[in-house]
Amino acid sequence: MKYRHLFFDLDHTLWDFDTASKRTWQQLYSEHHLSEQGLPDFDTFFVRYCHHNDRLWERFRAGYIKREDLRWKRIWYTLLDFKVYQTALSHELSEAYLLLLPTQAVLMPGARELLDYCSNRYTLHLITNGFERTQRQKLQHSGIEHFFKEIFCSERCNSIKPQPEIFQYALRETGAQLQESLMIGDALDIDVLGAQRCGMDSVYFNPRKLPHNGKPTYEIAALNELLQLL
Repeated sequence: MKYRHLFFDLDHTLWDFDTASKRTWQQLYSEHHLSEQGLPDFDTFFVRYCHHNDRLWERFRAGYIKREDLRWKRIWYTLLDFKVYQTALSHELSEAYLLLLPTQAVLMPGARELLDYCSNRYTLHLITNGFERTQRQKLQHSGIEHFFKEIFCSERCNSIKPQPEIFQYALRETGAQLQESLMIGDALDIDVLGAQRCGMDSVYFNPRKLPHNGKPTYEIAALNELLQLL
């Protein structure tokens, strides 16, 4: 193939965010005795947390809220659902979550094998909307940091997917040509759309085979399918 530079998303693409987040909250739910605070059970709490997390991430990507507010208000809103009015606890849980989450060494099935294969044939980079310190810790604890030449977080680039500026910044910094670059990610409206906005080819990683009207260059349901494309 014509590609020389592969730009990967991290969460939900290479790093198993859902498993890591659930494990982290299970530990914090127990350690902070949240059942005694008025939260009925872990599963109910986690469903509400995921709802508010997704909602606030959408607002953050749209530029409506700041990074700092996202970090603690997703927990604050969750606690409010259960009539727990403790702002201090929200901040405490936020800090504990951000410390513990990136230590979870959980990768998506086939991620390491894919990186092993690609690292000898392509130059690998990351483009992620995650927080710089947190994302680097995930890579370190998962043992995959060495695969990537450049890591582009929204903080570094002063832009966020799907804005084309973050992709353009990554291209400038790496010296990669547009026609030799490929973006791989799990989000149509973030990874694929952002790549399309700057004219970059894309791979939509769709493990749940969700129906859609998007037009990625390629689509895969498992990471090992990318090996066949490459």
